[in-house]
Amino acid sequence: MTNDLTRLFSKFELGPYQLSHRVVHAPMTRLRASPDDSPSDMMVEYYRQRASAGGLLITESAHPSFDSRGYIGAPGIYSDRHVDAWKLVADAVHAKGARIFMQIAHDGRQSHVDLSDGKLPIAPSVVPYDTVVFTQDGWVPNSPHRALEADEIPSLIESFRQASARAKDAGFDGVELHNANGYLADTFLQDGTNKRTDAYGGTVEKRARFSLELVEAFASVWGADRVGVRVSPSGQWGSISDSDPEATFGYFARQLNAYGLAYLHVIEPRVMGTETLDDGQAPVASAFLRTQFAGPIIAAGGFDRAGAEGILKSGDADLVAFGRWFSSNPDLPERFRRNLPLAPYQRDAFWGGDERAYTDFPDFVEA
Repeated sequence: MTNDLTRLFSKFELGPYQLSHRVVHAPMTRLRASPDDSPSDMMVEYYRQRASAGGLLITESAHPSFDSRGYIGAPGIYSDRHVDAWKLVADAVHAKGARIFMQIAHDGRQSHVDLSDGKLPIAPSVVPYDTVVFTQDGWVPNSPHRALEADEIPSLIESFRQASARAKDAGFDGVELHNANGYLADTFLQDGTNKRTDAYGGTVEKRARFSLELVEAFASVWGADRVGVRVSPSGQWGSISDSDPEATFGYFARQLNAYGLAYLHVIEPRVMGTETLDDGQAPVASAFLRTQFAGPIIAAGGFDRAGAEGILKSGDADLVAFGRWFSSNPDLPERFRRNLPLAPYQRDAFWGGDERAYTDFPDFVEA
């Protein structure tokens, strides 16, 4: 493997921030929040360990309302009581010279009534499907969902705006809209899950409206150059689908050009959730969206050290996000820089648990 990482370890200007390298910590659902949905002490330590000077971290999804969670143990940003705990995370990352964006997400129909005081999960339309969600009783089948009424949408968008304002109060550097993986915003955008006939459904222009209004809400707090959007154009997670994904995501990306966003974060189709579907498949989603989106692109999904350098050199992405390898290698940028061995990740500790296989992975030590 070549040691020539001239692109991966070159500087990059992301919105108002200067990054010293292009290895990004991807958002990962780890489910270790405190019982009140505030970040726990071990979450603070987890992000502190993975901060590197001049690098960018994106948090796991934080939820803008109590009933927007799809997994117990996921952190919230729906109450002022969450701000001080998130501030500990931001401060720990900043103390090591890194930047951190908070991902904000409503899990939509991927939820359960036990997580929302008996309220049915919501979606743009009722399109039944089966999955499992994590509750106090472990992994259980999801609850049936209901379609949002049009008059509910403004208050839902306002909950996202307030969440982004709390992230700013907590000292974060920006926010990311989770518009991927079959969660609420994604189900509005794609026609396999959006069967509405009102102003939020039907044509691609109407299906994109909800997501664009969320972007505008975030930008009203932060300025658009500190807002990112994550998409999964070929995603299957959450039984998501679209009859013409190139048309849908091409349109969405072109509309995002008007804002001057910090970045578009693109999940490649070779990964669904934490499973690699095709190790031999070349990145394709980033290459397509590069032709549609004028701003910086973060590529994610199944990359290794050489693959990351390759997509940067091709020009199809500007930064590369890593999830699974960052989970077990807190010093991942330095290991990549020096071509050091990587510690294997542990799938059985991905979703929930304690410090084991979470904050007990050491930095590399020379023999």
